[in-house]
Amino acid sequence: MSPSSKPRYDWNDIVYFLELARQRNLVRAATALKVDHTTVGRRIRELERNLGCTLFNRSKHGFTLTEEGHRLLQYAEGMENQANLIAEAIGLGAEAGGAVRVASLEGIGSFYLTRCIADFNRLQPAIQIELITDSRILDLSRREADIFVSFFNPRGRRLSTSKVGEFKVSLFASPAYLQTRGPPRSLADLDKHDFIDFIDEHVHIKENLWLSDILRPTSVVFRSTSLLAQYMSAMAGQGIVMLPSFVAAHDKALIPVLPEIFTVRDIWISVHEDLLHISRVRAVLRFFERRIAADGALLRGA
Repeated sequence: MSPSSKPRYDWNDIVYFLELARQRNLVRAATALKVDHTTVGRRIRELERNLGCTLFNRSKHGFTLTEEGHRLLQYAEGMENQANLIAEAIGLGAEAGGAVRVASLEGIGSFYLTRCIADFNRLQPAIQIELITDSRILDLSRREADIFVSFFNPRGRRLSTSKVGEFKVSLFASPAYLQTRGPPRSLADLDKHDFIDFIDEHVHIKENLWLSDILRPTSVVFRSTSLLAQYMSAMAGQGIVMLPSFVAAHDKALIPVLPEIFTVRDIWISVHEDLLHISRVRAVLRFFERRIAADGALLRGA
């Protein structure tokens, strides 16, 4: 390559651009890159100066891409994909290693996926799974995560999605609550009981509103955006709660309430198409698919 044909920017700055585009925050981008946030800011300013354009709009809410930034993002992701292909080709035959970031909702992440990940780590110690539990829908197109485990089929540019299972959601209460209030014998009896539920206006994913599938309770004594908090509230005897099978299956202290009344949710796994060739991502995908299939009876509440 002749000196005149060399790019006017540092290729390494593209790594900083990609991370800031995904994190939208200097400190989070710096943490992901394991550098100081001032380094990220300096490299972005240098990239903008060399390209002769503004790539980000800065505000108190963080960094958002400009029109030029969105155009660069398409090419930067292509560069990243090619870099991954090179790494895979050079490392062909070697053990898959590195980090894979998995995103999910808090409930299935904390109560189910963590158990799966512990077993995966014993099988594949060279691969580190980073678990993000979030109430919002993460954008795989922006590489906020590598794999998304969800209760719905997400939509996005160049996503590979598949339904890998389903789970049962039903009513439970603590022995202390049922001793005090008495066990309900029918759906009509539920009108006389207290319930624990989500805060409707803070639920970003409608598939979490499972209690409304079976009834509209007249008395809700505790609401939370956290399934873990709802579970702990039920254990404390505050009321009846609707829990997925993967929560209740590991706590025999909870007593099923009218088990014939339940609803079902699907389990979907999604990954960006650009990551399907990476062996460590494929290894995690295959493990989750097989594990969820093997746990089918447990997840269906059998």
